[in-house]
Amino acid sequence: MYDVDESIVIDESRKSVASELMRDVYLWMTVGIALTGVVAWLVAGSPALLSVIFGSKLMFYGIFAVELILVIILSAALDNLSFLAAEIMYTVYCALNGLTLSVIFMAYELSSVGQVFFVTAGAFALLALYGTFTKRDLSGWGTFLLMALGGMIIASLVGLLLGRPESILMSIIGVVIFAGLTAYDANTIRTMMLNQDSVNEGNMKLALRGALALYLDFINLFLRLLSLMGNKK
Repeated sequence: MYDVDESIVIDESRKSVASELMRDVYLWMTVGIALTGVVAWLVAGSPALLSVIFGSKLMFYGIFAVELILVIILSAALDNLSFLAAEIMYTVYCALNGLTLSVIFMAYELSSVGQVFFVTAGAFALLALYGTFTKRDLSGWGTFLLMALGGMIIASLVGLLLGRPESILMSIIGVVIFAGLTAYDANTIRTMMLNQDSVNEGNMKLALRGALALYLDFINLFLRLLSLMGNKK
């Protein structure tokens, strides 16, 4: 009989598990983006819904607050949730995001939104592939990117309080940050999945968390590119 190297068997098993979990990551991310887009498009075509959402600051900021709470729970307390509860919360978050993002169809030409979406999808795919398959260690990117993101958020809040629209420079910086985060998150998720030895509820929740991270990267990259490349009405 031939001897089989147990380490090779374990390695191949983990690769198989990682591949299945990564499929779940990108499936959930795609479902989230599609749901957000459909909801945004439907709301933009309904004057009554637009009036309800944007006619009252209390309603708009209330929706935004619920979105923020859902992201915090999914990011920080996912381990304490059942997978079903996490799925529902993720789906609700993506739908609510569609409500608030419906404003882009009011501000930009439909053809322009579509063009920028496909540009974003292409760039995102290349960045995610790089992050997934590169042999380079991207772990050092995390601290720098998070610090840059924090600085951008603070600058954006200051601009909002002063009534200043986001500058072209800030949009460019945002593109660079979220491009980097896409590659970094894809790399981190892939590494994390390679350390799992089975597809169970806990690991499926990890896949959902990864999907949320990549979903946020995609949406933010799209919005920054739209502000740079989009044709306003």
